[in-house]
Amino acid sequence: MIGGGVRRFRLRVRTAAPVGPDAGAGNGITTGGRVRAKAEADSETGAPPVERHSRRVLGRETLLVLGLSLGASGVSALISFVGSVTEPGGLKDQAATLNASAAPGRPWLDLAWQLFGIATALVPVALVAHLLLREGAGLRTIGFDRGRPRPDLLRGAVIAAVIGSAGIAFYLAARGLGFNLTVVPEALPGVWWKYPVLVLSAVQNAVLEEVIVVGYLLRRLGQLGWRPGNALVASSVLRGSYHLYQGVGGFLGNVAMGTVFVFLYRRWGRVGPLVVAHALLDIGAFVGYALLAGKVGWLPTAP
Repeated sequence: MIGGGVRRFRLRVRTAAPVGPDAGAGNGITTGGRVRAKAEADSETGAPPVERHSRRVLGRETLLVLGLSLGASGVSALISFVGSVTEPGGLKDQAATLNASAAPGRPWLDLAWQLFGIATALVPVALVAHLLLREGAGLRTIGFDRGRPRPDLLRGAVIAAVIGSAGIAFYLAARGLGFNLTVVPEALPGVWWKYPVLVLSAVQNAVLEEVIVVGYLLRRLGQLGWRPGNALVASSVLRGSYHLYQGVGGFLGNVAMGTVFVFLYRRWGRVGPLVVAHALLDIGAFVGYALLAGKVGWLPTAP
């Protein structure tokens, strides 16, 4: 893969005396191992030393963002997984439906619910953008902007091609071994807005997950002094956790994907290519299933 290398950094220290028990952590003044840990984190994420927000405040902020978004989804997926495991019969005899009708037989009401769900799912992204702007950074600092459209699109397409083919093979193997539910990417009615909604849903998933689980989370964990390896594990396991409703295969496959995505983000310093790749993967899964389900023998459908 083509990458931009490791960013250089400077550790800035304020000359004014710190005030309060959390002032040292809040303005970048640390000692010994804490200085080295902070320097490593700044080098990895490109984040400036935290000067106005204590680590405690940033930690609470991170938990709240995750609690309003993908952290809550992880808990929900775990509960769903427990229910599936304790259900009589094997996992592959159960279905996990991703895009289902919200108002069967009422297409306009269904469309309204679909668009409402997509829009509200992006509110945590708006919150993250607001929080990053408050520290003088914004989404540009994690590489979610229109600054490099062609490289982002090209890299994203290559990532999607590589991960997509491997992901299909892994899913079929995991389901065949009984480690995965039958994933039904879409179960929408055959109306005119079906495919546009599937594309919008795919883009929403990509933006939400990559901005929060990669860009925002790695930046905050770096500011909190986490080691790069521990931050990688946290991001990857979080990604796997909210796919656990699909089964063990969904969890492990997304942990692996998350590891690759964190590596590429650190290499390029941008979530843009990851958003493109994720969107293409989901569009392929959603639209591909809608076109091929019941027409090819190798694609599992709902039991």
